[in-house]
Amino acid sequence: MKTVKSQFIDKMEEYSDEKLYSSILACTPQPLDTVNWPEYPYAPEVTFRVAHSDKAVAVMYEVAEDNVRAVSLESNGPVWEDSCVEFFVKHPVRPGYVNIEINCIGTALAAYRTGREDAEHFSEEKVAKIRRVHSLPHEAIDSHVAGQKWWMIEVVPFELLDLDSRPASLRANFYKCGDKCEKMHFLSWNPIAIPQPDFHRPDYFGEIIF
Repeated sequence: MKTVKSQFIDKMEEYSDEKLYSSILACTPQPLDTVNWPEYPYAPEVTFRVAHSDKAVAVMYEVAEDNVRAVSLESNGPVWEDSCVEFFVKHPVRPGYVNIEINCIGTALAAYRTGREDAEHFSEEKVAKIRRVHSLPHEAIDSHVAGQKWWMIEVVPFELLDLDSRPASLRANFYKCGDKCEKMHFLSWNPIAIPQPDFHRPDYFGEIIF
C-alpha cells in the first residue's frame, strides 16, 4: 500500500485562486502512472500533489494528454467519459467511501457509496462546496493535439466527510481516466490487482498522512 504525506498550508481555503495555485505547486509531486490493465496501455503524463489545512484537503493534478475532451457540463453527469481526474476516499465515519470525479473543465460528480452501483449523489449545494480551480474554461472541448497540458485543483472540506476537524490520515486513491477519449485509459496511484477496470475498490486504497 502506497502512502503520501500531505503538506500543511494554514487557511488555504481562504486563499485567492492564484495564491492557492502557487502554494500547492510548491508541494512535492507524486506520479499517477499505474497501468493496471494491459489492454488499455495508453498512459497520459499525470502527477498529483496533496495539501491540507485544519478544514480541508486539496489535490492538484497536472496532466499532459493527446485528446483533451470534456462534454459533461452539469454536476453529477458522466464526467468519467471525459478527460477526468478522480479522488476516492474511505469515509472516516460511515462504512463506505466518497468518490469525487472532475473533468478537465471543472464539472464534478460526487457521491457516497458502498459499491459501484450504490450511490448517494451529493446535492448541488454539497457539490458546490468542492472548490475547483482549473486552467481550462468551463466550456465544451474536444481537442486532438499531442501533449496538451492542463491542471486542476480541488479543495474538499473535511465537513463533506462528516468530520469536525482534521484527521490523522485518510485511506484514498487517485485516478486519471477518459472512457470516451480517443485512447481509453485507466491510470491509478495505488495499484488495483483485479482482471477488469474498476476504480470502485476501496480494498486497494493507499493512505494520505496529514
